[in-house]
Amino acid sequence: MDYLQPGNVLLVADLTRLGRSTSDLADIVTVLGQRGIGFRSLAEPWLDTSSAHGKLIFDMFASLAEYERSRLSERTKAGLAAAKARGRLGGRPRSMTAGKLETARQLRHEGKTLKETAERLSVSVSSLTRALTRQNG
Repeated sequence: MDYLQPGNVLLVADLTRLGRSTSDLADIVTVLGQRGIGFRSLAEPWLDTSSAHGKLIFDMFASLAEYERSRLSERTKAGLAAAKARGRLGGRPRSMTAGKLETARQLRHEGKTLKETAERLSVSVSSLTRALTRQNG
């Protein structure tokens, strides 16, 4: 795609060869259009952004994809709000509990390295560092 220049037409065998999803495909074809590059699919002859008719049809599909993304976002936000109202918090539990943090402080005070402390607590060095920074910050 980096080699395409304004006035070129990107020709693909079918849509699945270009994008993973409708929204992904819409984004790619939009960027191509902004660069002055047309798009055609052999398997979907109605999809030819180098013609006015094909561009209209593609724009309708892109609008539907954008609508679906918006609806998905709304449903996700509503679900998170409902879970929060029930007292549920999102995300994974932290690997560094209060007890592990206290043990980490003791081990570090004894001169253990971050790596040795993390291995002893069965956590990653980044989790240990983040917890110690959060506690000190």
